[in-house]
Amino acid sequence: MITPENFRLRFRLFVLVLLLSITGGNVFSQSPNYQIYALKFASLNFKVPIAAMAVGSASKDSTGVCYMIYLLKGDNGKLILVDAGFTEPIKPYPSQAFTYIRPDSMLMKININPRDITDVIITHPHWDHIGGIDLFPNAMVWMQKEDFNYFVGAAWQKGEDPNNGFNPIDVNKIIEKNLTGKLNLVKGDSVEITPGVRVFIGSKHTFECQYVLVVSGAAKVIIASDNSYLYYNLANLLSIPITLDQKAYLQNLKRMRGMVKNIDLILPGHDPLVFSKFPKVTDGVVKIK
Repeated sequence: MITPENFRLRFRLFVLVLLLSITGGNVFSQSPNYQIYALKFASLNFKVPIAAMAVGSASKDSTGVCYMIYLLKGDNGKLILVDAGFTEPIKPYPSQAFTYIRPDSMLMKININPRDITDVIITHPHWDHIGGIDLFPNAMVWMQKEDFNYFVGAAWQKGEDPNNGFNPIDVNKIIEKNLTGKLNLVKGDSVEITPGVRVFIGSKHTFECQYVLVVSGAAKVIIASDNSYLYYNLANLLSIPITLDQKAYLQNLKRMRGMVKNIDLILPGHDPLVFSKFPKVTDGVVKIK
């Protein structure tokens, strides 16, 4: 005889079995947690007027400019870099303009072997963000498909901007990644790279740049890269000068602020303030909290 209590128990078991079959047994699994680190591998040896980095700014102040990569260290075994830095500047940037430590050497300061990096997410192919991809030989590289196509093709055609921030050496590097099966081309907006890590089409800083949203537990962090040079751009909703579409840039600043309410956790591409807002791990490294 089936009692109401037995019926309820059997129904719960049926639902559980159904969920397990649909999810492959992961019904109780949780999204991974990520420790997020900012690593400053280079800085300009002079300051730059804020007005030169924010269109329409009336500020008379100047700011330092730094170059950084971000490390996502997951409890799922993932070691993900956002951007790869550079190994050499391009003209007209003389080497003596920088204080510089190679990006892979910065990782070793926090006991990360560059060969253990599992993934590198390239936000855009300017020389200071893509040039270091050959330092991480085992990593899968992720890049927006339309940005890749423009970078390796039309960008070098007659009539295009010759001062576009691209290094021809880096074209060879990214093609080599493609030929060796180490390049994954992302197609579109709001694409999950791995659980907890999602990329979004950005601000037209390049043809189809992207930025990264990291969800770790209840925390959300955006690694904006050059979708905002400085916190100043975010706070004042002011575009940078280097963009194909200033209106699109402004709309994307608003979008990022809508996605993550704490502006400190929208991490810009070149702002030294990142290294005073968060706890220091070692020289040039902070942990985002």
